[in-house]
Amino acid sequence: MNSNERRARGSAESVLVIIPTYNEADNVEAIVSRVRSSVPAAHVLVADDNSPDGTGKIADELAGSDDHVHVLHRKGKEGLGAAYLAGFAWGMERGYDVLVEMDADGSHQPEQLPRLLTALDGADLVLGSRWVPGGRVVNWPKSRELLSRGGSLYSRTLLGVPIKDVTGGYRAFRRETLEGLGVEQVASQGYCFQVDLAWRTVKAGFRVVEVPITFVERERGDSKMSRSIVVEALWRVTAWGVGHRLGGLARRH
Repeated sequence: MNSNERRARGSAESVLVIIPTYNEADNVEAIVSRVRSSVPAAHVLVADDNSPDGTGKIADELAGSDDHVHVLHRKGKEGLGAAYLAGFAWGMERGYDVLVEMDADGSHQPEQLPRLLTALDGADLVLGSRWVPGGRVVNWPKSRELLSRGGSLYSRTLLGVPIKDVTGGYRAFRRETLEGLGVEQVASQGYCFQVDLAWRTVKAGFRVVEVPITFVERERGDSKMSRSIVVEALWRVTAWGVGHRLGGLARRH
């Protein structure tokens, strides 16, 4: 799709919603349907990591009956960050102007996507935030909320990132923002992947806006959160933060 085609289709039609999946057979049809209803002009890319439960086959069936739905079949389970990076590359190669990150399990409500897209009128990256006024979580145990709030606070403090929900994964990027971030150099995963991209966006001087969302815990399937993801995030953010602060000290002397 060239730039003239994008202009002819209008900005709303140049939105690509990227939904990574691994064993989401119970959720993929519903989430794609909700996206298509909420923002009918948007396209959906299901990036499936060769799910053994048949998620990819269901996605293919959806794509076969809807030309706004696409499927990217990946070789295996390589992690959330890798799936999003592959989705970004797929979308940018095809000329989409806005690329959206969205979970497959319904925790990111597609009905709130228009709120993120509207906010892009004055931003380079819009984050759906649980921790700004008006944002909230539903059906989370207190321990999970404390982990998320604590992770955002730790990352924000150590990296100097003025974002309340720096670990959140419901995001709308302008194409130009991703092009300016050097995303091909990103190797982090999970929580850490989201922190990494947010930090890169701030450091590059792009404007970030947070809009409140209601985050709903999944009802079907298993959470992908694990101890290894938390440990990786803690280790990487600490290393980045120490490097960031040492670099600042060196510049002042």
